[in-house]
Amino acid sequence: MIHSSFSIQHLNPPTMKVKSSFPYLFFFLFLALTLTTACSSQDAAEEEEASTESMEEENSMTWAQKLGFPADKIVLILHADDIGMCPEANVSAKRYMENDHIQSSAVMMPCPDAKDFIEWAKEHPEKDIGVHLTLTSEWKTYRWPGLTPAEEAPGLLDEEGKLWHEVIQVVQNASPEEVEKEIRAQVEQALAWGYRPDHMDTHMGTLYGSHQFTAAYLKVAEEYEIPAMVIDFKNPVVVQGFKDAGYPINDEMIEIVNAYSLPKLDFFASAPNAKTYAEKKASFQALVRSLQPGLTEIIFHPSELTDNLKSITGSWQQRSWEAQMFEDEEMITFFQSENIIFTNWREIMKRFKAG
Repeated sequence: MIHSSFSIQHLNPPTMKVKSSFPYLFFFLFLALTLTTACSSQDAAEEEEASTESMEEENSMTWAQKLGFPADKIVLILHADDIGMCPEANVSAKRYMENDHIQSSAVMMPCPDAKDFIEWAKEHPEKDIGVHLTLTSEWKTYRWPGLTPAEEAPGLLDEEGKLWHEVIQVVQNASPEEVEKEIRAQVEQALAWGYRPDHMDTHMGTLYGSHQFTAAYLKVAEEYEIPAMVIDFKNPVVVQGFKDAGYPINDEMIEIVNAYSLPKLDFFASAPNAKTYAEKKASFQALVRSLQPGLTEIIFHPSELTDNLKSITGSWQQRSWEAQMFEDEEMITFFQSENIIFTNWREIMKRFKAG
């Protein structure tokens, strides 16, 4: 029996007055948020700093280093230009490459003896052979048209139906679209003959005669994944050197080259002319000794000395010496003493893809 004085209110717990904790909770949440934001900002700043340092480090590296070559070494490509122009050029290049005296050659696809050299290249798949993209036909009587039908690219041709004599004439008359069409035609001709070029470069530097031409050149190179002869323009000394040589390198061209995604050269040079064969060898040795560590290509134009060569070009003497020089025992000994690393575009792309 329950005592009558017991009431239902005793079943409820007693009411207690507790001071609200909300102000303290808000303070701690605010503090935690502030610390988290500060830490995140610091982490972001550190990541940005690390990224900047990484980019600066990468930009300070030569392309030779990026490709895995020692930082203190001159890495060199001896490259024969103007192959396919005439039989004399083909004979010299074949002999040089068969004996490993040089590392690379490039074929002028519109020229009469281009197919002969491409057939040789197919028989020697280990050799580095490219296309020497040709937009000019510079000699007085020995000349050639382009590979694009005249009605599709009239701006490429002069009044004789041949490619222009001079680079400036191409710049003044040909559109970037016509130039791109001819570049593609020359690459496609090599492919149609059953050979995939190992690289591409530009005869007489025409594709650096206009930043719009350069854009077309590099666009095609990236599309086919065939490396173009491109110099790294992030080095202001290199840029100034080409400007001094008369190349119209502007901000647009530098931006185009900097955005190019395939490997580049650090430096580029051509064999100096000379008055005697002895002077020719000495000046070439001086050029090599002046090189900085990095990846360099030196071009030259070897051709056997014949009456036909003399009838084609006034530069026959230089070309004849350049057909002798790299198998000369003096030059072979010189290169060995300089402890130079030789490479070619095939190896460059292999290293690039291996990453």
